[in-house]
Amino acid sequence: MHGESINSYWALDRLEAWDADEDGTGMAWEAQGWVGSDLNRLWLRSEGERAGGSTESADVEVLYGRAIARWWDAVAGVRHDFAFGGGPSRTYAALGVIGLAPYKFEVSATAYLGESGQLGVGAEAEYEMLFTNRLIGQWLVEGEAWSKDDPAVGIGSGLSKVEAGFRLRYEFHRQFAPYVGVVWERAYGGTADQRRAQSGDIDDTRIVAGVRIWF
Repeated sequence: MHGESINSYWALDRLEAWDADEDGTGMAWEAQGWVGSDLNRLWLRSEGERAGGSTESADVEVLYGRAIARWWDAVAGVRHDFAFGGGPSRTYAALGVIGLAPYKFEVSATAYLGESGQLGVGAEAEYEMLFTNRLIGQWLVEGEAWSKDDPAVGIGSGLSKVEAGFRLRYEFHRQFAPYVGVVWERAYGGTADQRRAQSGDIDDTRIVAGVRIWF
């Protein structure tokens, strides 16, 4: 039987910084949380990135989640990408799944439908290795693809970007864990063409340091 009591979970999964050779320091965040019962939940998700003292990207998603199987929720709602650097904002309808795949891979996959029929897909997979009860390694890979070029926000059609990383954290308390890691990112297709035209860089490898907090 599913419980009807109201619970909540909020996590700042990543709040990290790095030293960028050309743009000074950089910072990124990824946060998510939910409130609700075992069957029905309200999900909130947000991520973004700053470099050289200015915000380059930031988005927020508000989603309704419904349990469809053990450890799996189907989600539907809205995503909003905020405008920065003179570019436009974008709003998308969102539909996806969040859950725990076999071998304890945490998986999220979401489709986005925007203006003029723009269709995007974002997916993320995460796996944790326990070296001790407090020393934990986290592998993460994520990517996104889009159906159409959108030069105003730096998106090209096809596979847009892939990011992979490993972060090693130490949980002083279960709710507080500093970490260090290495992250690799590369742009592809039309997105890579647009980056070449603007800065010439389509891939980046960086050492990061940050903290994970949940409550």
